[in-house]
Amino acid sequence: MPTIIPIDDPADPQIEAYRDIRERDLVGRSGLFVAEGKVVVEKLVASSAYRPQSLLIAAKRIDALEPILRQLPAEIPVYAAAQPVIDAVAGFPLHRGILAIGRRMEQPTAEDLLGHLAGEADVLLLSAIANHDNIGGIFRNAAAFGIKAILLDSDCCDPLYRKAIRVSVGAALLVPFARMARGEDALALLDRHDFRAIALSPSGTTLLTDYEPGPRNAAILGAEGPGLAADVIDRAIGVRIAMSSGFDSLNVATTSGIVAHHLAVCRERARG
Repeated sequence: MPTIIPIDDPADPQIEAYRDIRERDLVGRSGLFVAEGKVVVEKLVASSAYRPQSLLIAAKRIDALEPILRQLPAEIPVYAAAQPVIDAVAGFPLHRGILAIGRRMEQPTAEDLLGHLAGEADVLLLSAIANHDNIGGIFRNAAAFGIKAILLDSDCCDPLYRKAIRVSVGAALLVPFARMARGEDALALLDRHDFRAIALSPSGTTLLTDYEPGPRNAAILGAEGPGLAADVIDRAIGVRIAMSSGFDSLNVATTSGIVAHHLAVCRERARG
């Protein structure tokens, strides 16, 4: 178990990485990210794809968090401070009382990520999803319903943004993902790896409830408002979710959950 390092001064340079979290989230952290809350930090500590660089915890929570701390390598710094000190460092009241700085150890290309998925698999392809709440919700749904991987185009926001990780309840650290290069042909990529592409759109000609999944399916989701580009829908199977008359719009995270659940249920039924 690492040695607990007490921190009494919010200006202590040892905890510089935790200073003014919200502002730093906006400009990036040079490959690092912030994990917030017990559940999320547990997933970070247990992950093989990510590695904690340090922890900052409220001194009053040390005993309760001991099971997590015992899983850490001895060389990982664990800083402990009184709640007012932590709040001053973070720049806002941090009620959860536990933060960690993490680093992503593996950054596969989209090609490599799909290439390592053998046999039956369902994936998501996200286009221009720029809202961190939606990204977090999508990753949470993906983890819940067995989605094997998520691909993001160059216009999607970062799943490792602190709020996205928090909304995902740590699922952003569980579901493998890769970002495609700008201009990369996503549909051609899916085709090379034998994924049948379905594009979710109110204009889809196939009801989701009528869609019979194949062994490898890729559900494509676009941003609310503009939706998916017409050429993407034309090159995929256009699928829509049945809704009440006069309404054709769902939150994209909600849509991801409905679609992922349908794929999971169909797969389970096929297995008998």
